Amino acid sequence: MSLNVNRSVSDMFYRYKMPKLLAKVEGKGNGIKTVIVNMVDVAKALGRPPTYPTKYFGCELGAQTQFDFKDERFIVNGSHDASKLQDLLDGFIRKFVLCPECDNPETVLSVQAKKGILSQSCKACGYNGIIKGGHRLIQYIIKNPPEINPAAQGSSLTERKERKRNKKQNGENGSPRPEDDDDFNDTFNGINGKKMADDDDDDDWAVDVSAAAVEARQKELSEGVAALAVSEDTEKPEKERMDIFYKFLEAKLKNGGKYDDKELVNEAERLDIRAKATLVLAELFFNQNIAKQVIQHRVVLVRFCHQNTKAQKYLIGGIEQVIDIHRELLPKVALILKVNCPRHLYVILFYR
Repeated sequence: MSLNVNRSVSDMFYRYKMPKLLAKVEGKGNGIKTVIVNMVDVAKALGRPPTYPTKYFGCELGAQTQFDFKDERFIVNGSHDASKLQDLLDGFIRKFVLCPECDNPETVLSVQAKKGILSQSCKACGYNGIIKGGHRLIQYIIKNPPEINPAAQGSSLTERKERKRNKKQNGENGSPRPEDDDDFNDTFNGINGKKMADDDDDDDWAVDVSAAAVEARQKELSEGVAALAVSEDTEKPEKERMDIFYKFLEAKLKNGGKYDDKELVNEAERLDIRAKATLVLAELFFNQNIAKQVIQHRVVLVRFCHQNTKAQKYLIGGIEQVIDIHRELLPKVALILKVNCPRHLYVILFYR
């Protein structure tokens, strides 16, 4: 059975199809795991390595993943229903496959490892942009770019188990060589394959306990905790992320009504809600004086809506909600839409 790659499209003649995801639960107790039987076929239809959606499942479910390239077994620890994984796959497709401009799955991922940037370009409409949002899969893709064959980076699980079994037998019947042990090699080999220098027992392990050093360590700890809290925000459901942005902007407006439009855009991108953030802007910026308020906030509206059709649609939706609340604006709908319509943002820039 095949499904539309973009399952929000109900057209039966939609040209982009993928196999329905099949999952098989194996084992019991602590060793229970879910094998995604046809992950290779699904990934081929999406134009992505099978490791990416599998790793995405692991990130979303908080579970470890395993890849057996030889036997084409892609595993997520724990018992997971196929329908649940299919719904999670929709999230992967929206963020890492569909073009944010035309919604077609004809995108190609590219990695700039030195800068830590993951971008995508669309063959259909020519879109080219950076994938943001702080999802943990982004870092995995940067470390494992699509042009590198993941199967060449390590042996299959079966081979590893066989190797461990041989080591165990060698340990029983004889003395195995230490250089055959992976843990030994991981410990002995340093960065870029260079051997680590011998430990020096005379190393000075004293800790600087001066006031300045203690203060510096406390500052580093505080920054680390703050960074951890920021990363946790991006893992929350979309509604909670919208609430975070709402409170962020509300606090700015209460503080004398001053805000930095670039800071708002960056916060929305960090929370991965840039398009829907315009709903929050409409709710907090506009009331019955919308005709004047749009001029006051025209710069930030342009930043959010420029070449972003989804943000434009959500802004129109937000304006509709404002008009629904303030019914006295109904006779002025045509004028309001003329001034606010994102498809004519030049009006916002030059309207006086």
